[in-house]
Amino acid sequence: MPEAGGGSWAYALLSEYVDEMAKKYRSRVCEIVEQPAESCELTVRIDLAKIPQKREMQVIAKIAGVPALVVSSQLRQHLSFSHQNESQRGICKPVKLTYHPCQSFFVIRQPCKIILVYPMRFKEDSDVIIATAFFQELVDEGSSDKWSKAPQGSWSPIPPPELRGELLEDLKTNGGFLTFDAHPRHLERKKLDNITWAFLKFYAFLKYHIKSTKCFIQRRMKRRMESLLEVLHQTEEQVDENVEELQGSKTVRNLRKFYKSTGLTRRRIFSIKIRRIHFPVRIHVLSCFRWRCVGIQKEVQVKRYIRLH
Repeated sequence: MPEAGGGSWAYALLSEYVDEMAKKYRSRVCEIVEQPAESCELTVRIDLAKIPQKREMQVIAKIAGVPALVVSSQLRQHLSFSHQNESQRGICKPVKLTYHPCQSFFVIRQPCKIILVYPMRFKEDSDVIIATAFFQELVDEGSSDKWSKAPQGSWSPIPPPELRGELLEDLKTNGGFLTFDAHPRHLERKKLDNITWAFLKFYAFLKYHIKSTKCFIQRRMKRRMESLLEVLHQTEEQVDENVEELQGSKTVRNLRKFYKSTGLTRRRIFSIKIRRIHFPVRIHVLSCFRWRCVGIQKEVQVKRYIRLH
């Protein structure tokens, strides 16, 4: 486990958890290393050969729950605001808690409240759009009178002033920063467990919201596409039926004959126009002379074959 402060109580908590596992499964599957690794607060050694064969999944689930147990205990300790003396309350430096390598958040203790800051990082641009819309809706709903008793939230694309001096790597985000303000009335003993679990599982809830939103959008698009295809298919069937009805009627036959005759006349006119293109200028005098010559020849031929009595 990486360092996060509170090594003594975390060691005691984890040792108690390991002893409970050993009693339940009658085998010491894991044990705490006395000298933790570098830059780590706790180191646990797991012996895979000692895992009972019939309870493999249960043991693996228990081992996987160790980080969540430690981080939730650390967060619970920082949120125990109302149980501290007035002398112990004050402004502290931001404490970074890491539940997952890409899911870290900061806890900042102030005299009148505790601030939790979540840096938002996403792999896809669509996730950024969905998450940003969700943050804006969350802030708007949280500021209403209906949710006045809940911790107030705010979203900003830039780091809040409480994170000044932190590493630049921890402040690089593409989804901004979501901040929650927890006051003493939110951190009473009866509510402490629930609010600790809610703050710890906020990343998981956000991931589930993004995934369900994508599935909803895909289902809506699929339904719209299916309805559009049905409409197009119905129109095609109606057009085919109308064409079949028109082809069998007498009016359509008459129309076909009319269009054929008009088509022939149009072709004839078109051919005449093309012939005229070759002789754009017509000399009417020559045409008259030509007809006269033809007429004289005919008269001469007729006179040759007249018999005289």
